[in-house]
Amino acid sequence: MSNTLDTLAGKLAEDTLKVMEETGQDRLFVEVGEVLAAASQSLEEAYLTEVRVRLAERTARKFLIGKLSEFREGAKTKEKQ
Repeated sequence: MSNTLDTLAGKLAEDTLKVMEETGQDRLFVEVGEVLAAASQSLEEAYLTEVRVRLAERTARKFLIGKLSEFREGAKTKEKQ
């Protein structure tokens, strides 16, 4: 059952994030979680974990890309001096 739960939660999280990107509804995942809570607390918890992990990864990736961009800009500036 755990594998099914994880698979369903992961797929639903991916689909939700795609809809969030397209619609701009940045709290849609909370609404989906509320719908899940009425039917399955286990799926709700797994889903919210999947969403949070994906959102955290996106935030960290943006940070990392920003740091790399800063470094590269600094390197370009040093080359010109």
